[in-house]
Amino acid sequence: MTRTVLESKTKTVVIGFDEPFCVIGERINPTGRKKLAAELEAGDFSTVERDALEQVACGAMVLDVNAGVVYNSNPNPNETEPPLMRKMIELVQGLVEVPLCIDSSVPGALQAGLEACQGRPLLNSVTGEEDRLEIVLPLVKKYNVPVVAISNDDTGISMDPEVRFAVAKKIVQRAADFGIPAHDIVVDPLVMPVGALASAGQQVFTLVRRLREELGCNTTCGASNISFGLPQRHGINAAFLPMAIGAGMTSAIMNPVRQVEMEAIRAANFLMNHDPNGGEWIRFSKVIDAVNEGMSFAEASASQTAAASGRRGGRRARA
Repeated sequence: MTRTVLESKTKTVVIGFDEPFCVIGERINPTGRKKLAAELEAGDFSTVERDALEQVACGAMVLDVNAGVVYNSNPNPNETEPPLMRKMIELVQGLVEVPLCIDSSVPGALQAGLEACQGRPLLNSVTGEEDRLEIVLPLVKKYNVPVVAISNDDTGISMDPEVRFAVAKKIVQRAADFGIPAHDIVVDPLVMPVGALASAGQQVFTLVRRLREELGCNTTCGASNISFGLPQRHGINAAFLPMAIGAGMTSAIMNPVRQVEMEAIRAANFLMNHDPNGGEWIRFSKVIDAVNEGMSFAEASASQTAAASGRRGGRRARA
């Protein structure tokens, strides 16, 4: 079975067909977050710190780190993004134990993140453009890390799922030329908004099955894309995620601080027999009980995480 292994200094996470669904926290990303972008340019990392701790408490198994700020003082990301990425990677991995996902379109920022990151991070991302393949794949090989392969190329994002599959296949084949195995390619088949394309969900489910069966690859996506532009987005996301899991999707870049999506994923793990004896579901139910008693989801999750850590520490102390 395909296993994509991610590591921090102290923790290993496996993305795989027979593993619990891997939640990759998306919030450390200034895109569309003007306040966070302004803070980062000013050297204020308080929101990054809060987002890192909160996402892990709520169930993120990996944290995506994106340093894509366009500075007012210097609009050239090739100069500003690499040092910021290094700083953010060092900060986040000092706060949490989970592996990281280094997220940038700037090659220098990817390099800086790889140099700063301990363990075996996920690199996000490579696309099917030949120049991008020639830049990113050598980094993947040099640092021996897995990479997200996004199914678009020089022609853009195709609305035809056959074309997106062909792009993914091309990336897997080009990676093999560099000695990179298929199990280190995590394909993003690109989720289209269902409000603009009625068959968007069906397309993704079909693509995920093909990527699993024909290429042997793990998969991921930006989960919230499915509901873009629609009201009550979290309900749509919460329906989409278990359906994608049932089709074979093994991870998603998403917001783990949203209770309804995380509840859907916990239930799907149990139903897919990826939660032995329902232990994680039972633990999660205590979080929901606390929410029903008035706590926020983030507070309840953090409280349960702290309680679980205390119990584990106690057992070690008595052993």
